[in-house]
Amino acid sequence: MTDVTNGVLHTLFHSDQGGHEQVVLCQDRSSGLKAVIAIHSTALGPALGGTRFYPYASEEEAVADALNLSRGMSYKNAMAGLDHGGGKAVIIGDPETLKSEELLLAYGRFVASLGGRYVTACDVGTYVADMDVVARECRWTTGRSPENGGAGDSSVLTAFGVFQGMRASAQHLWGDPTLRGRTVGVAGVGKVGHHLVQHLIQDGAEVVITDVREESVRHITDRYPFVRSVADTESLIRVEGLDIYAPCALGGALGDDSVPVLTAKIVCGAANNQLAHPGVEKDLADRGILYAPDYVVNAGGVIQVADELHGFDFERCRAKAAKIFDTTLAIFARAKEDGIPPAAAADRIAEQRMAEARRV
Repeated sequence: MTDVTNGVLHTLFHSDQGGHEQVVLCQDRSSGLKAVIAIHSTALGPALGGTRFYPYASEEEAVADALNLSRGMSYKNAMAGLDHGGGKAVIIGDPETLKSEELLLAYGRFVASLGGRYVTACDVGTYVADMDVVARECRWTTGRSPENGGAGDSSVLTAFGVFQGMRASAQHLWGDPTLRGRTVGVAGVGKVGHHLVQHLIQDGAEVVITDVREESVRHITDRYPFVRSVADTESLIRVEGLDIYAPCALGGALGDDSVPVLTAKIVCGAANNQLAHPGVEKDLADRGILYAPDYVVNAGGVIQVADELHGFDFERCRAKAAKIFDTTLAIFARAKEDGIPPAAAADRIAEQRMAEARRV
């Protein structure tokens, strides 16, 4: 047995990050598909979570990401009040070169083989058009185009929910939910980030951005010439006078190197798994930095795709996503009451809901 397999099995059966109900390794050699589908929990209902298409450095890294992301979806769906457990899938490879209709159809067949235990949607590297293809082989597919009975791009409500989380953070820290006059740094202005920038500008915030893709930065600065850009995330977190930092790209944005130099007083962004390790939340609290738990504030997208299963209504979804403001405030209140960081408070609330569902 290889070290990779030993590492995966140890994570599944022995670590705090494990506890998954099912992990499926998928391969279709003719199309080049290599995928991992991880179902963390179905306590609240069928597992729901997106499909990430990414060029992982190794298969072990891909499995680890699927495990972490699916676990996060259990907590996200619980805190969003959805009747869904947590699941996530990753497809290994560069979507720019590997993605094809044949591959997506093969992937759809694997999801369908789970018989509804896992419902998929878009994530990094996958788009509405991709879900339309997957849906041809799998009825348990959301995030489809309106032309094919879906809700379309879920990043719209994801950004809206993050904005509500920011407003709640500002209310808690400064006594006012408006972001007018505040400086917000957004790292990653792609699918979700560019919508978030629009909300911030409309609310009167000053925005500083960065992205690894120059075209994403230009898309923002061409439309909003007054938005400032910096070279990279390392520069962004050090911007003098930064009030809020919004990580909106990949996970692990907050770690031992970044937290000590972070100038912002609030962290609230769309990225999943922002904390590089569990001790980071205490490091943030020790520095007086308010952390809005990522899986709480970025739940707008999953609220949207879940609604698609029952006949999509945008205004109904927007109203549910607006409640992220109240949920975030409730987490801050619970954290203060229990004397724990907000991330731990959110975990307790989510775990309580899942435990009560299991007892029923």
